[in-house]
Amino acid sequence: MKKLSLFTLVLLSVVMSAQVKDVIKGHLHGNFNIDVQQYNSDSLIGAEKPPESVLMNAYGNFTYTYGNFSGGLRYEAYLNSLKGYDKSYNGQGISYKYLSYQNKKGLGVTVGNFYEQFGNGLILRSYQERMLGYDNAFEGVRASFTGIRGVTLKGLIAKQRLFWTTGAGIVRGIDGDFSINDVFNLKGSTQIVLGGSFVSKYQADKNPILKLPENVGSGAGRISISHGGFFLSSEYAYKSQDPSADNGYIYKPGEALLINATYSQKGLGVYLSAKRVDNMSFRSDRGQAINNLNINYIPDISKIHTYTLAAMYPYATQTNGEMGARAEVMYKLKRKSFLGGKYGTELFVSYATAYDIKRTPASDTSAIGVKGYDGYKSNFFEVGDELFYSDFSTGLHKKLSKKFKIHLEYLYQEINFDKLRGELDHSGNKMVYANIAIVDFTWKIKSKRTLRFEFQGLFTKQDKQDWAMGLIEYTMAPHWFVAVYDAYNYGNKHSDLRIHYTTLSVGYMKNSTRIQLSYGKSMEGVICVGGVCRVVPATNGLSLSITSSF
Repeated sequence: MKKLSLFTLVLLSVVMSAQVKDVIKGHLHGNFNIDVQQYNSDSLIGAEKPPESVLMNAYGNFTYTYGNFSGGLRYEAYLNSLKGYDKSYNGQGISYKYLSYQNKKGLGVTVGNFYEQFGNGLILRSYQERMLGYDNAFEGVRASFTGIRGVTLKGLIAKQRLFWTTGAGIVRGIDGDFSINDVFNLKGSTQIVLGGSFVSKYQADKNPILKLPENVGSGAGRISISHGGFFLSSEYAYKSQDPSADNGYIYKPGEALLINATYSQKGLGVYLSAKRVDNMSFRSDRGQAINNLNINYIPDISKIHTYTLAAMYPYATQTNGEMGARAEVMYKLKRKSFLGGKYGTELFVSYATAYDIKRTPASDTSAIGVKGYDGYKSNFFEVGDELFYSDFSTGLHKKLSKKFKIHLEYLYQEINFDKLRGELDHSGNKMVYANIAIVDFTWKIKSKRTLRFEFQGLFTKQDKQDWAMGLIEYTMAPHWFVAVYDAYNYGNKHSDLRIHYTTLSVGYMKNSTRIQLSYGKSMEGVICVGGVCRVVPATNGLSLSITSSF
């Protein structure tokens, strides 16, 4: 963990001085979050009590703006980090600080820490996701220019955050967007935007056996077209030879293609997406693993589920190789129609799937994935035989009256446990097949008083077998809510493991402040956001969460 640098001390002095002496001319704002959990041992669910008994993750963001200048910092404290988060975060200090300048002619410069994304992120995206303990922020210099009509240019040279330090590699990148309509002053309802990026990393070769490329380059081109309710975007990326721990130190180049299309009109929405990924892990340190020092981001095209049992088996993006597609249609039956009823009915259907790519031996070796060789060959348009994941869902959302509304949903999922979890499921099967049913019923008792009931069932012969889940939530707007949640593994073939995971929560909200206190058990599993995942251990105990902004 770093001590406070001179940069940080100067920034703190500027912010504090500006707040006290010149607060009228500038503006100070920010937010903070505190998560504290007390743990109990519970051998039945596999929950372990840490030596500290109580753990905490906390942070505070502070940003000051004055004219063309802005500056900020983030203080983080992991004392010690919550279970399921990397223990390398343990400690406290200033983890993020920056100074920025932006003038009226379109020139912008940032020094210090920053987040950035080129296009869809296929060759560069840095971001933070606290739920995952994910943070690959850049530390260096970024410049941007928007002074030419219809043109946006930006570039950076930086290192990446690795817990309380930075990684070994240096990242260099440039990106541009060009609006054809604005550049050429074209009129009409059709809008076309072209874009392109180039990103390279440098890392010294210290491998005593292999000759590793110290500079690895990647390029991407993209296009988006919109016309009326139709929108189409596509991006292709290519990466030069990049032997790493992720691909077993093979020398095959990488590539990725992402296509998204949407169509919308009153009462109808259609979404289509497809992607192909081949050997596209891209890190600023070739020896790192898990979620450390990713330069790029491969978007997940599976549907994001918010209900507990529907999200029990999430999909983790496979950067070494996958081909996937998703289609979703949403349709609203008109109000006062025969099927729509008095208030109308919203219907939806969605399907997403992902397969492995087809691999054949490279010409210089008879085996696939041999260290120090090309590894394999792959036909761009050929789908592999191994299914990674599929997810079908359909349902409706309907307002029954002024007081009642209901959400119904059915899902069928196929999950390759061996590939996505790195092991067979708990019953020794490679694949898990799950049927899931959801009923969500809301009753508005009176003004500012709402009662919500949620019932879910997951039915499978694999893994831990069948689950039932129920929730009752009572809201007293605008400040209070109380909820009781229970997930019951009633179908487990081992009778002593037919466990209730029960949690009681009470929350208070006022303006931008939210406080929640919970006590109960939570099951082990995996949580994913956008295809990036972390393991969640089973826990039993008391938790407190406080968030606020100013």
